[in-house]
Amino acid sequence: MSVDFIKWNDNIYSVGNDVIDNEHKELIQIINKLFNAFSEGKAEDIVPEIIKELSNYTQNHFKTEEDLFETHNYPDKDVHIAKHQDFINQIEIWKNKIKQGEKNIHYELMDFLKTWITEHIQKDDRSYNTYFKEKNIRI
Repeated sequence: MSVDFIKWNDNIYSVGNDVIDNEHKELIQIINKLFNAFSEGKAEDIVPEIIKELSNYTQNHFKTEEDLFETHNYPDKDVHIAKHQDFINQIEIWKNKIKQGEKNIHYELMDFLKTWITEHIQKDDRSYNTYFKEKNIRI
């Protein structure tokens, strides 16, 4: 039985852009997939697949946001992009851990993703939404 560990809520997660919101929903689906595997005792088996999905996700989603920042000259874009790069670097660390046969990284992965949702999406991403609203920029 599949359970949503994180449920989408516009008031909590929306940045006011359908494309970005849909991409954030995709991340939540990945996290829920990991959570359900975790609940079934199969998280370790699914980690390589989750890492691959996260890698694909970041390539698409971060480009969407970064193009938006560039187009509208978002003043905090460099700080935000650096956080994106930190996420990408973390994916590479996990890939290396998997190659080296390290076990139980699903705990670290789940903790990182929970933190990402609360720290990055709810704070950093909402900051650019606030900036765009103040400047009357429709994103």
